[in-house]
Amino acid sequence: MKYFLLLLFAFPINAFAAETAPEEGILIETYQVDVTGDGENDTIELKGKLFAPDAQYYQDIWAEVRASDGKEWKISYGGGYEPKLQFIDLNHDGIKDIFYQSPTGGSGGLYTSIWHTLANQKLTEIPLPEQRYVSGKFEENFQVIIEIVPNGKPIVMDVKDRAKDYIRLGIYDEEGNLLKPTSLMIDPIAFYEPISISESKGYGLKSYQQISGAYHADRLGTIETLWYYENGEWIILQTNWVESS
Repeated sequence: MKYFLLLLFAFPINAFAAETAPEEGILIETYQVDVTGDGENDTIELKGKLFAPDAQYYQDIWAEVRASDGKEWKISYGGGYEPKLQFIDLNHDGIKDIFYQSPTGGSGGLYTSIWHTLANQKLTEIPLPEQRYVSGKFEENFQVIIEIVPNGKPIVMDVKDRAKDYIRLGIYDEEGNLLKPTSLMIDPIAFYEPISISESKGYGLKSYQQISGAYHADRLGTIETLWYYENGEWIILQTNWVESS
């Protein structure tokens, strides 16, 4: 009974301490940029909480924004490695936006990418562009077909140099006959690169999206797309297929 009472009284005290413990974090970088559009620099502090003292992975990353008039916002980004903020006017309203990127640490080279605007002191997240029409599959005679735009000419790629692997995996027989319908592995967009379109048009984004064959390390190539934000939506300026060497 004595042991039970000790546990009964110890638990609420520990729980209360955990709930009221101050948020821990380290300052990664401080920026002085006008992101609200009032003509005065705002202070943006990028902070993170490491998974362990000797780790490189941040289990939690956030930005604290303080306007020149003292108003504050907190933007949460989740976990990641080597977080970075860029300040670019992507929606072309004359006010710099907050563009966040951080590697996820996976083998696919994926990044977490998030875009916010604080124009007129209103925090808004704007979705980043996505490829909606990409598809790919194995075809007869050790070929793959990749479609990246609707009703466009498909990309036909010869994969005879990988035939031995595909035969072992049961996709083809020795003569190149397709044994079962098999789709290609299409990753989400891995990375966005801010690109200056022109002096008059300002910035857009270039996206990189990997396509693989039978498994992730079996890289076939990358879709590189140039995007521009106009009238509240992303439009494609150019799309290229870059075959892996």
